Amino acid sequence: MNKEITIRQETPGDHAAVFALTKAAFAGTWHADGDEQDLVERLRKCDAFIPKLSLVAVIGGEIIGHIMFTRITIDGADAICLAPVSVLPEYQKQGIGSALIRRGHELATEMGFGVCLVVGHEDYYPRFGYEIASKHGITQPFPAPDECVMVRFLNDAGKSITGSAVFPPEFY
Repeated sequence: MNKEITIRQETPGDHAAVFALTKAAFAGTWHADGDEQDLVERLRKCDAFIPKLSLVAVIGGEIIGHIMFTRITIDGADAICLAPVSVLPEYQKQGIGSALIRRGHELATEMGFGVCLVVGHEDYYPRFGYEIASKHGITQPFPAPDECVMVRFLNDAGKSITGSAVFPPEFY
């Protein structure tokens, strides 16, 4: 990729482009339910939304990627959930999603979050430090294979958090 990627906080003016790119990113994928773009819309309107952790990747003025981290709790402790990360199909497998995830982790750590949960592909997220959540005593309410429910500790304090994750109702 020859063009420079900029990662910045999403603005309200980005919403239509993010909706379209999220829909395109998940179209036809085996693990998608077709609701990902609507999930982003619902999460933006809920109390768990963290504007600083809704990021876009831009190349040449075009929004080509998006990531969102949302506030959840694990047995009452503050935590975040990564969901979803989206990249336009023509830009996938070029490091855009990885750059969004790394930047999101940096910002979340700076904001003091200690733990991040993801329900995702068991071969993709471990490269970012995610581990099977149940091995750390963390469970979540969604029907998903154990190996797909993963946790990343963002600081040492996060490692003491265990228990059941509670997600905003907008996830359901």
